[in-house]
Amino acid sequence: MKILMYCLNYAPELTGIGKYTCEQAEWLAARGHEVRVVTAPPYYPAWRVGEGYRAWQYRREQRGPVEVSRAPVWVPRRPGGITRLLHLASFALSSLPSVMWQLRWRPDVLFVVEPPLMCAPGALLFARLSGCKTWLHVQDYEVDAAFALGLLRRPWLRRLALRVEHQLMSRFDRVSSISQAMVSLARGKGTQAVRTALLPNWINLQEIGAGNAAMARRALQIPGEAVVALYSGNMGAKQGLDVMAEAARLLASHKRLHFIFCGDGAGRAGLEAACAGLPRVRFLPLQPAGMFASLLAAADIHLLPQRAGAADLVMPSKLTGMLASARPIVATAEPETELGRVVAQCGVLVPPGDAAALANAIDSLAAQPALRAHLGGAGRRWAEQHLDRDMVLGDLERALFALVSHDPAGAAKAIGPGGE
Repeated sequence: MKILMYCLNYAPELTGIGKYTCEQAEWLAARGHEVRVVTAPPYYPAWRVGEGYRAWQYRREQRGPVEVSRAPVWVPRRPGGITRLLHLASFALSSLPSVMWQLRWRPDVLFVVEPPLMCAPGALLFARLSGCKTWLHVQDYEVDAAFALGLLRRPWLRRLALRVEHQLMSRFDRVSSISQAMVSLARGKGTQAVRTALLPNWINLQEIGAGNAAMARRALQIPGEAVVALYSGNMGAKQGLDVMAEAARLLASHKRLHFIFCGDGAGRAGLEAACAGLPRVRFLPLQPAGMFASLLAAADIHLLPQRAGAADLVMPSKLTGMLASARPIVATAEPETELGRVVAQCGVLVPPGDAAALANAIDSLAAQPALRAHLGGAGRRWAEQHLDRDMVLGDLERALFALVSHDPAGAAKAIGPGGE
């Protein structure tokens, strides 16, 4: 097949959506498909354009087997409600010529990754002109999340945005998302059930399983008897990071407990300030792929904070690595959310925003190595059953073939419509 991927984030970004779009493109290309990508310069999660790139430059490059076209994007220094909208709009407008240039190539499928949904009108126009099939993959419901987190507040704006979203999503041939709750939300936004699919974020189980914990601990100069509580990933608005700083402060007298906060984003400076003066708290930049598996393996406990309002509007991409690393997770999530249901099988749930409960859960797990091993093993088994990269992307490939061959029943059989 000839597959055009249209996405805001792509490699060399190390975390979040960019990591998955790149892995998907390269996996499909390795299977013999022609894959092209239209995207922006790398900027996430630091909200700074990466070295060697310019924000306002059109650029074409070859990354492995994939041809990548980059379109300009405005990157705000302090992303907020309105500035995020302008950021997304800048890419939607600047990328339209790059997408339309692909009309001469005539792809079989246009695979659009949300956010930003603002790219959907141009994508649907392209499909009408080219005759290709359209697939919308929702990594993050940015409209709902913006209002749930208080980034946008005006009720009339919410009504307008949801009406537009409904109209756009209902016009795609296929709409997928990364959790059952998010698939159900797509149906509530006007997508027919037969057109929906569950496409979870995946993990390379062999790569994560090969992590060298001892090497990582030596490099970080962590004592062998220490218990490490790790947070690794984006540091932004949806994470509710402040609760980790409060928990670290409550556990400051715990001599064996070490906290490692690894990542970047708009919330890192605030988290560092909140942890100032605390012993055994260390901050690291995002780690390259070669070190990431070892860092996960070096942890004894993974921390997964999440703000209450965003629980079923996003599914944290960092969860896949945590599960595959065979380490228990302490998450701030309600038990009735999908994140809560997954973590309940392999970790401990505490109420969002409750630093005392988070500290107690960390303290309890730190004292119980057998329980940590049991919960971590359950998480690894869950990842093996549901998140193996070749299994997930193999299902996607079959669904794409069925979509291109005008076989919606086959597409639903290949990847599944997503359960309730």
